[in-house]
Amino acid sequence: RKTFAIISHPDAGKTTLTEKLLYFSGAIREAGTVKGKKTGKFATSDWMKVEQERGISVTSSVMQFDYDDYKINILDTPGHEDFSEDTYRTLMAVDSAVMVIDCAKGIEPQTLKLFKVCKMRGIPIFTFINKLDRVGKEPFELLDEIEETLNIETYPMNWPIGMGQSFFGIIDRKSKTIEPFRDEENILHLNDDFELEEDHAITNDSAFEQAIEELMLVEEAGEAFDNDALLSGDLTPVFFGSALANFGVQNFLNAYVDFAPMPNARQTKEDVEVSPFDDSFSGFIFKIQANMDPKHRDRIAFMRVVSGAFERGMDVTLQRTNKKQKITRSTSFMADDKETVNHAVAGDIIGLYDTGNYQIGDTLVGGKQTYSFQDLPQFTPEIFMKVSAKNVMKQKHFHKGIEQLVQEGAIQYYKTLHTNQIILGAVGQLQFEVFEHRMKN
Repeated sequence: RKTFAIISHPDAGKTTLTEKLLYFSGAIREAGTVKGKKTGKFATSDWMKVEQERGISVTSSVMQFDYDDYKINILDTPGHEDFSEDTYRTLMAVDSAVMVIDCAKGIEPQTLKLFKVCKMRGIPIFTFINKLDRVGKEPFELLDEIEETLNIETYPMNWPIGMGQSFFGIIDRKSKTIEPFRDEENILHLNDDFELEEDHAITNDSAFEQAIEELMLVEEAGEAFDNDALLSGDLTPVFFGSALANFGVQNFLNAYVDFAPMPNARQTKEDVEVSPFDDSFSGFIFKIQANMDPKHRDRIAFMRVVSGAFERGMDVTLQRTNKKQKITRSTSFMADDKETVNHAVAGDIIGLYDTGNYQIGDTLVGGKQTYSFQDLPQFTPEIFMKVSAKNVMKQKHFHKGIEQLVQEGAIQYYKTLHTNQIILGAVGQLQFEVFEHRMKN
């Protein structure tokens, strides 16, 4: 299993990269992108109607697919800072992260915030520098910015030839091949001295000469790739490409499955380290989502399997209540598309149909285990809003809707002491707008 989240500042190309990874894996036949609002195509991970209307991600999505003998779990997170809490909780459920950077903008504020969470957890970070087919910062400038701003070593896995309109392609350091940006061009090969083995007009191009000079500097000055440094979070492999143009994405995916870690051990409140190889089942709830299918008014609890094996129909103990329950309805994900899952192992993300039993942070265990995993982060609200039902005849539905969204962690709920006026708290204004949209719809 390989389980990772994709993090970035809004508009860096995070959701588009998610789509292309799904496309190259064969999980979807056609990649819709967040740019597809005019064409009627939408990103698979942006399944919620409000996301499709705005062209942004406002909730974490889970997608699972098979690639190269691995089962991959991708969690596409909201880039907008108003939804940081959802993203932070999601980062507690992954073993690695992919950081997407716009080559023209470099490290942006939300990227920096989310990187710090990954660093705090010590999870490996892969970097995808996006939009190379547009004019942006020079490769060395971008690498220096990553190292200085984030205090992490970089190791470029490939190197771009040109940028913007002069973008010719990327040089893969390991195979010493050049993958051209345009489909009509064939793959080219370099010898050990970085000389082109084929006759090609690119040899007379100044962008090619500059790329070779830069790459030779990297080879001479840089150290060998250190996989231990990657796994400890001290080094990030860097990939250049263009997600929107489907370029460099498959190279990244191939390298990711080679180098990304398998499921990690997890700490409990009792200071016990639970290994993914333990025989006894354990897992924790990191997200709750209501109305993924509005026709059925469903509610799904997202669970990360930490150890052992999950089997549909098994008995587990919900540690918060110390009550046993039989799990008969479980699902895997492709954003809002769901499929019954009968078996899952450490590293998998599965959904449990929830009738109101679960809360974010809940621990579920099999057998006679008695531990609980560490609590997930909760943010202090910064802005507040009074709300009330317009139609007093629908007070019951109004309060139930609020209760569901509060349980999702999408909003926080308070009441005034004497008047019982409902006060909602949020980190940012956009949370209130999404709250209003979901209550109406």
